[in-house]
Amino acid sequence: MSQPRSLEPDLESTKTRLESLDKAHLWHPFTQMQGWQRSQPLIIERAEGCYLYDLEGRRYLDGVSSLWVTTHGHRTPELDAAIRHQLDRVAHTTLLGLTHAPAIELAAKLVQLAPPGLTRVFYSDAGSTAVEVALKIAFQYWRQRPDPRPRKTKFVHLRESYHGDTVGAVSVGGIELFHEIYRPLLFEALTAPEPHCYRCPLKLERPTCGMACAEELGRVLADQADDIAAVIIEPIMMGAAGMLAQPEGYVRRVRELCTQHDVLLICDEVATGFGRTGWMFACEAEGIAPDLLCIAKGLTGGYLPLAATLATETIYAAFLGEAGDFKTFFHGHTYTGNPLACAAALANLALFEQNNTLQHVRAIANYLAEQMDRLRPLRLVGDIRQRGLMVGIELVADRATRTPFPPEQLVGYHVTNRCRDYGVLLRPLGNVIVLMPPLAVSTAQIDELIDALQTVLTEIEPELLT
Repeated sequence: MSQPRSLEPDLESTKTRLESLDKAHLWHPFTQMQGWQRSQPLIIERAEGCYLYDLEGRRYLDGVSSLWVTTHGHRTPELDAAIRHQLDRVAHTTLLGLTHAPAIELAAKLVQLAPPGLTRVFYSDAGSTAVEVALKIAFQYWRQRPDPRPRKTKFVHLRESYHGDTVGAVSVGGIELFHEIYRPLLFEALTAPEPHCYRCPLKLERPTCGMACAEELGRVLADQADDIAAVIIEPIMMGAAGMLAQPEGYVRRVRELCTQHDVLLICDEVATGFGRTGWMFACEAEGIAPDLLCIAKGLTGGYLPLAATLATETIYAAFLGEAGDFKTFFHGHTYTGNPLACAAALANLALFEQNNTLQHVRAIANYLAEQMDRLRPLRLVGDIRQRGLMVGIELVADRATRTPFPPEQLVGYHVTNRCRDYGVLLRPLGNVIVLMPPLAVSTAQIDELIDALQTVLTEIEPELLT
């Protein structure tokens, strides 16, 4: 970690002013603001590659890709240039009644890269809205297809799932801490057990469980298939649920069950897409294609907000008709298909090919797995779950019994906060420490990340286990 520089009087004044304004006016996401008022906020001034720098010049490894979005690093020259180039043409123009080259070219590129059968691209602006679009498309599809099935109105999601914070996305979410207070606002959804092998909701063990969690989903579908529009899952790894790595074959089995019971499959790849698991899209790892695919986060390389929902031609065709048929998908966003964001996304995808990014991710993920073996003997570490460059390290009070730390102890927060002293920025999900560095991360930077985490976990262990 680089050493802080002494603050000059004008810089000290700037820092004080910004801290004061932040605490007076900003409302931060997923943050208890009463505690924030007592803290000294870390103010990021600039970035370079895989690092962020604060006002004092301290350098921090961006261990969570600025909330899972950064692919090739910060201030990537090709992405900077693509946005500047587009600025010389038009910064924004609507897709309502018009079109433009970046949106057209990006849609074609996404179809080329996506699992087979996904041929239509509907843009939005964030992961939550991509999910909202998918839910509404699925709902409307069953009413408008040649043989309408208007009873199919329900959605199935996994318990402990997370698909965003808008009302529809929350309706198919299962994390009580985030969602319980909003239940009166939500539509009713069906649930199936999450594939959490470390804390199996069915009290079973791998590999003798027979993947009973998937078969429980099958029972839900068998019982109510006539009423179910779609199943929604995050394939391979459930992110905000605590980095829950699904057993091999789970996603493929879910696809089979949806096909068997004539139910649409929505894959939420907001977190898992764009190389994060070592595949362009995680569902490719099991050779399946969903009916609807939700993407966002890494789409623009971490530069600008852009999301998309991809659909099959069969689904798209159900929305075709004369104006008076009112089959139109009545949904849109002001910045749908923003040209600057689309230009950034095109440059981002070009770099995947130019830099052999997927090959790099697979190699660096193997190295990361080797280095995490240094953490496994630590008494605080109960489980390490990894898919590519998505990692969750679950901290426990007792390894033998898998006893969790009580939430009010804020163990994850204290660990990640101390990592800052060693030049690493991380963010926890409760007792789970999340590692999601930029896809461009190097072996030396992996060493830096694991060194810091190993040091902090060793230092803090006596405080937590006495």
